[in-house]
Amino acid sequence: MPECLIAPLTEALPIHALFVEDFDNWLESQDQRAKTWVSDIGFSPKPGQTLVLPGVDGKIHAVVYCIGNEEGQGGPWAWAGLYAGLPPSGRYKITSDHKADVVNDAALGFALASYRYRFYRHSQTADEAAYNGPFLVWPDGVDKGYVQSSYGATKLARDLINTPASDMGPRELAKAAQDLAEASGAKCKTIVGVDLIREGFPAIYAVGRGAEDNRAPRLVDFNWGPPNAPKVTLIGKGVCFDTGGLDIKSTAGMKLMKKDMGGAANVLALASLVMAAKLAVRLRVLIPAVENAVSEKAMRPLDVVSTRQGLSLEIGNTDAEGRVVLADALALASEESPDLILDFATLTGAARVALGTDLPALFCNDNELAGELLKASEHTADPLWRMPLWQPYKAQTKSKIADLRNDTDGPYGGAIMAALFLEHFVKKDLKWAHIDLMAWNLRSRPGRPEGGEALGIRAVFDLLKNRFGT
Repeated sequence: MPECLIAPLTEALPIHALFVEDFDNWLESQDQRAKTWVSDIGFSPKPGQTLVLPGVDGKIHAVVYCIGNEEGQGGPWAWAGLYAGLPPSGRYKITSDHKADVVNDAALGFALASYRYRFYRHSQTADEAAYNGPFLVWPDGVDKGYVQSSYGATKLARDLINTPASDMGPRELAKAAQDLAEASGAKCKTIVGVDLIREGFPAIYAVGRGAEDNRAPRLVDFNWGPPNAPKVTLIGKGVCFDTGGLDIKSTAGMKLMKKDMGGAANVLALASLVMAAKLAVRLRVLIPAVENAVSEKAMRPLDVVSTRQGLSLEIGNTDAEGRVVLADALALASEESPDLILDFATLTGAARVALGTDLPALFCNDNELAGELLKASEHTADPLWRMPLWQPYKAQTKSKIADLRNDTDGPYGGAIMAALFLEHFVKKDLKWAHIDLMAWNLRSRPGRPEGGEALGIRAVFDLLKNRFGT
């Protein structure tokens, strides 16, 4: 539960939350002291701005917070600026009336703005390590369960991604998945090292075999919910560090590669939402967890590896390893013909070039499903942007000596090519969506500090809740 949200208190200071366009009308209804104060400090209402109003004794009397409606800045992000605008350690309560969705966003945005990652700051004193920010009374009509689980899911994803690869290898990522499964009553299985070969996951093993023994590749597979419920399978790319393999990355390209397990982190966060809400689904989570290391055991350019589906795969580029581990996971997911398959992956720089870092690319083989996902992304202010599975490009995924290759000859359409590659491993009659995301904030904004980030999980959860209910 976020520390910044507290039970109702009589001494909490009032927050008047106003849309920017309503500020002038509100000010007209105030006494002359308030009007003079606003004029003297030169306050001009803008989205995310906070106005602190003093009383006759000089102490804080009330707070005004301005909400905007800018596209892509709604939902919880419209409220995240409130946290930074309030004096620390005070207790505050939103007094204005708002709809349920709005108060949920208010509480969630405030909570997300309180997030800090300080596990390695051992120089802190006990006082510095303790929470010392402002407190917000739970708004009237809020859905506490939704806010707590949404905050917890985002915190889980951020914490996992922010953890250095030295402490978040395949073993630790698998343990995080196992801990979540056990806490939720799910059944969990992990296949490690050469057992991947024995149990039919040669592509996952090929990518991870170059790592040290204590960072051996593995596949986490956990199931939750009644077996006769609609089947939903979530797959997350779990490359815990990506050197690029023998096609080694540059220094700049390798710097953020602890985040290359961001797809797995987001899938675990989404799974936590599904299980907390007790959605009426049979949930399966697959996490291929590997490290793409440089060693004498690492796969080489132009090696040919096998896949679970039986297709042979030429490794044109050892730095295009994410799609290789996902191939085996998608093939496994397809075997039981679930109602829905969704994968999250920090897969291509090409998606970032096309859409930037804040907007995940959505690829989907079903128009109805894609439409529902986009609608859910708008409703939750958790944006996705659909890109095409352009079939004429699919021929470029073919190899001259094997069935497929994991790269192409040209630099164009890289995100599309990767998605088309993955499509080979999904049965044609199954509904599938692939989300190519950054999983990282390059800069800090209210509620979204620099570092690991959850992207798309609230949108997908909204879709699952609408489709399958509780």
